[in-house]
Amino acid sequence: MSDVTANETRSYDEGFLSRSFSLQRFDDRIDIEPEITAREVVALLWRVLKVIASAKLLFVAKFVFMAGLILPGLMMPWLAKLVIDNVVLEQPLGASDVPYPPFMTPLLTFIDGMEPMSIMLTLTAFYALMAVVIGSRGGEGNYVELYSGSWGADAAAQAENATSGGWSEAGGIWGIIEFWVTVRLVQRIANTLRTRLFRKLTRLPMTTLDDQRIGDGVYRVLYDSAAIPETCIDLTLGLFFMIVGAVINMYLIRYSYGDVAPVIVWAAWAILPLTFLGSLPAARLIRRMSQNKRAAGAATTNAMEESVDNIDAVQSLGGMDRDLKHFAERSKESFFRERFDLTVLIGLIVIIGSIGLVAGLYVTIVVTDQIIDGEMTPGDFGVLIGIFFEIAFAAFGIGGFWIFLQGPAAAIRRVFFFIDYDSDDDRKGGTQIDNVRQGIRFEGVDLVYPNGYQALRNISLDLEVGQITAIVGPTGAGKTSLAYLIPAFLHPTLGAIRVDGRNVDDIDIDALRDQTTYVFQEHLLLSESIRENLLIANPDATADELTHALDRAGCLEFLRTLPEGVDTVLGKGGGTLSVGQQQRLCIARGLLRDTSILILDEPTAALDPASEHALVATLREIAKGRLVVVIAHRLSTIKRADRIVFLDGGEIKAIGTHDELVAQEGPYQRFVELQGV
Repeated sequence: MSDVTANETRSYDEGFLSRSFSLQRFDDRIDIEPEITAREVVALLWRVLKVIASAKLLFVAKFVFMAGLILPGLMMPWLAKLVIDNVVLEQPLGASDVPYPPFMTPLLTFIDGMEPMSIMLTLTAFYALMAVVIGSRGGEGNYVELYSGSWGADAAAQAENATSGGWSEAGGIWGIIEFWVTVRLVQRIANTLRTRLFRKLTRLPMTTLDDQRIGDGVYRVLYDSAAIPETCIDLTLGLFFMIVGAVINMYLIRYSYGDVAPVIVWAAWAILPLTFLGSLPAARLIRRMSQNKRAAGAATTNAMEESVDNIDAVQSLGGMDRDLKHFAERSKESFFRERFDLTVLIGLIVIIGSIGLVAGLYVTIVVTDQIIDGEMTPGDFGVLIGIFFEIAFAAFGIGGFWIFLQGPAAAIRRVFFFIDYDSDDDRKGGTQIDNVRQGIRFEGVDLVYPNGYQALRNISLDLEVGQITAIVGPTGAGKTSLAYLIPAFLHPTLGAIRVDGRNVDDIDIDALRDQTTYVFQEHLLLSESIRENLLIANPDATADELTHALDRAGCLEFLRTLPEGVDTVLGKGGGTLSVGQQQRLCIARGLLRDTSILILDEPTAALDPASEHALVATLREIAKGRLVVVIAHRLSTIKRADRIVFLDGGEIKAIGTHDELVAQEGPYQRFVELQGV
């Protein structure tokens, strides 16, 4: 297999910048309006805050642990002052006119009267104790390096690392407990969102699922949702403690350095408006870049999923090189966009950091003048510079808070887009039914697909319990579309469908489907054992019920030839069985589910005549208490039905028994003649 050539790579790179500034949809077929406005970002962030409710206790525990790190963080500059003034310079305690904050009083009382070396040993022991309890990074708010070292990785890898590693504030004993709480918090929120999103995706209408690329859905569930826990923490605890830390430090500098405090405070807070105004123009660009890189990541996942899912066709047609090139292009796009995003971010940091550097230089000059004039000690320099940067970092964080939220905004939007999408869950809460006793009536039903194609026109039809109704017609006649309307996989564009006289729109969607078994034309089998495949339909089925269903579907004979019988594990899509065996197994699964409505789409297409005859006899038996609908082309199956509905062009052309319709000159008669009968 060949790689993408160097020339192809160069030409690909040349067009990257132009693509980076434009909004790309890639192959997303659902989310066709991906642009994000500032107003929408605010609304999304408000919804993010509500997600915290899924982990309230863990959130409170995280708050407690972060609050516990405030005091150790505040003490560090003052410990440095003690080392410089009272150990290195050997000044006695109390020689400075600068008052220590009240929280330092116990330590100062303890070391009062000690020699410089004793003070140093005491402070060393104190610092070692702090390192054991909270680690050396107390109060810094760092991601755990073990998990977050993902520079160069794409958005998917970064998201998974963040979810796995959480957000840690400390090391040491305190940090171990805090880390455990944080990981639980992050993963609880992430799992809640993933589960909710997965349910939503699986409950989308059939027409939506037909348009939705599986890879994009996988990306949203696994990777886009991972951005929300981090944003939850940043919006609440991160911002809160950032402000609290700044306020406390402003009080301390005013308490201890009253005269010089205003200069330092104003210099630090000057960074806030400059940061905000400097980064604000880039907000829309960052949102767009983030949306593009995640769309590119989803496209990569799509390419891999579709290639693997169709690997038989790809290999048989010699399409491996094409698929490789297609995947390589998608993967390259994903990484390119990540690098471009990182480049823009670094540029913003450099610009904003330059502002902080100028402010820091100004403060350094002011404080140095105070030391030269003898109004301060070298230890005060360390305290003031330390407090200045604490306030400056808070100002930088608050000023740049909006811009830093633009990155995850794209992921958040992609998650909530599907959560808000109309699904079958929106049709719950209606009338409950536990049986279908009379039948289903179609009243002037039209069905138009979202792409404008009209599949059904003016369908008026009665489907009665106790009868087998065969839906017949040429390819594209609307047979499957009509059958999909019965369990509400599709919704009529015009007209009404009634179940026992009740409008289907008024019936709880789950209750309706609990009474419906649909055996699809495609053999939908999992790579599990035959038993597990059967139990999907009825998890509580007994061994006798399994055997009975398998017997009625004609499966027992070939099951006896399998090494482990009903516990034989199937390959992908049931590939270890023949097509006919797969079909019979799917029918057995449908029969195992005891429902009022049974719909079979081409149930005899792959069956031999003997198996077909046995199945039709079984259907006649079970139809005594059920509504049975069969979509079929085989005349041998059709003619045994109680009623035949002939469709063509989405319209009913004829209704009757086989004998009635074959005696009439019309489309059904021609249909029978084409089968050589």
